[in-house]
Amino acid sequence: MGLAVLAAVTSLSSWADGLLVEGYTVEGGTSVLTFVNVPTAVVYVVESALSPAGEWQTAQAARAPVGQLSVEMNGQPVCFHRIVAGVTNSVTPEPDGMVLIPAGSFQMGDNLGDGRSEELPVHTVYVSAFYMDRTEVTWAKWQEVRTWAETNEYDIGTTGAAKGSTHPVYNLNWYGVVKWCNARSQMEGKATCYTRGGNIYRTGEYDDIVCNWSAPGYRLPTEAEWEKAARGGFSGKRFPWGDTIDHTRANYQSYWKNGAPVYCYDLGYYGYDTRYATGDYPYTSPVASFAANGYGLHDMSGSLMEWCWDWFDDYPSGSVSNPRGPLSPSGYWGSARVVRDGIWRS
Repeated sequence: MGLAVLAAVTSLSSWADGLLVEGYTVEGGTSVLTFVNVPTAVVYVVESALSPAGEWQTAQAARAPVGQLSVEMNGQPVCFHRIVAGVTNSVTPEPDGMVLIPAGSFQMGDNLGDGRSEELPVHTVYVSAFYMDRTEVTWAKWQEVRTWAETNEYDIGTTGAAKGSTHPVYNLNWYGVVKWCNARSQMEGKATCYTRGGNIYRTGEYDDIVCNWSAPGYRLPTEAEWEKAARGGFSGKRFPWGDTIDHTRANYQSYWKNGAPVYCYDLGYYGYDTRYATGDYPYTSPVASFAANGYGLHDMSGSLMEWCWDWFDDYPSGSVSNPRGPLSPSGYWGSARVVRDGIWRS
C-alpha cells in the first residue's frame, strides 16, 4: 500500500481550515494511518482523495482518545488523506450512552447499483450534527420509561417484547415509539420534541404530529440521519465496515443455493447466526454484541429494523439539506413510515 499525504499543518491556528495533522505514520502493510499531536476532545472525519485538488470523500469518523488518532483505511487505493475537525466535546458534551454524528454531506441511496428502485436516485445530502444512542433501545430501557409514562398521563399503547433485558425491544408501532420518546424526554427533564395541536403528544394514534427539531429532547432520526449514521463515515461501501459480510460482523441470515451463498459479498455460513438462533422468534442478539461502526454505533446492520420519522416517499434528484420527508402521507406507499436496517432473518 502506497501513501501520499497532504502537507502537514503545524499549528492549531489552522483549525478553521479543518486540518489538524502534525505527523503521520503507516504501519507496515496493514493500511493504518496514524495522526499525532491531535486534541482529544474532538470527533474527526478522515477524508481521502486521489489528488490534493480532487474530490475529497469521507473515509470514516473517529475520536483521538490519547492525542493520537489511528485509522484503518480498509484497503483504500493510493491517495491523499487528511483529518477534518468535527465538534469539540468541551462545547457540546455527549449525553450518556450517546455518540455525536458529525455534520457533513454524503451520497444517499444505492451507490453500488444493485439495490431496489426506491433507493434511487443517488443524491447528495447534508445533515447537521446530532446525537444518537450507541445501541438499539433495550428491553430494560423501554420498560423503565414506559413504567414512568403510565403514571404521567401517557398511553404508550404498544407493550413491546424482547428476549431479555439487554436485547433490543421489538413489536412496537410508530405512534407508541414517538410517545415513548416524549416520555423519556420528560422523565429526564428535557423539553419534548413531539406535539399535537400545540400540546405534548401523549395519547392516541394521529398523523398530524409535529416535531420541534430544535427541542433538546429525544426523537426518531430522519431517514437521512439514519443512513448517514449507519454508514459510519464510510463512502461507497456496502456495509459500515466494508464490502463483505459474515457472522462475526452482524446478526443476519445467510441465504444459500446449490451449496453456495446467493450473494457474492456474503461470506457467512449457511442460515441464521447459530449463537442466537435459539428459543422462539425473533433471533435477536444482545445489543453491542458486534463491533461498533466508525461513529461508535452498534447493530446498524442486522438484528432489528428501526423506525425513522419520515413518511415514505421517492428520493429527490438534486442535493438537499436536512430532508425530513413529506409533511403528510400520500400515494400507495406514502401511508407508511420508513423503517431501515437489516434484520436477523434477512
